[in-house]
Amino acid sequence: MGNKDSKSGSVELNDETIERLTKNTNYTSEQIRQWHEAFLRDCPNGKLTARQFSEVYKKFYPEFEAEKYSAQVFRTFDSDNSGSIDFVEFLLAVNLNSNGDVKDKLGFAFDIYDINKDGKIDKKEMTKVITAIYDLLGEENRKGDNSPENRVKRIMEKLDMNDDKNISREEFVEGCLRDDILRQLLAPNV
Repeated sequence: MGNKDSKSGSVELNDETIERLTKNTNYTSEQIRQWHEAFLRDCPNGKLTARQFSEVYKKFYPEFEAEKYSAQVFRTFDSDNSGSIDFVEFLLAVNLNSNGDVKDKLGFAFDIYDINKDGKIDKKEMTKVITAIYDLLGEENRKGDNSPENRVKRIMEKLDMNDDKNISREEFVEGCLRDDILRQLLAPNV
């Protein structure tokens, strides 16, 4: 709500923001200040662009196509749809990935797949992200049962418990908790 640190372009970290972050993360105020200093070293203007974010992904996956998947993750981190990630968005996402429980992390993974942010994943969204994951991991076998379309068909059959042709957040989280193989495919870092 009108926090100057997070959206006005200011790169200073005020007490109100630190207090909000200590309440919503597992970090102390000192750790938040350290994270902020490191963030500003990489992003002196206080904003991480999609291009910068993609460059980071390319460092982790140098041999493969990281742009499509990094774009999905970037969109999820950019919670206000501003086209950049500010420090608050960055730290909240880092905290969730580092300290969140399994259900929270699976909810975050759901958000990556929910491209249009309507609270459900359809076959088209799932196929787009699975294809991006294949690109990211350098998966070349995309025929038959291993094609993104066939893989998505099987995923939808397992997760769409009410047969409405969409996967809700609850169906996604509960389905991944029930099936370790599915969880490793859809949310490998969880």
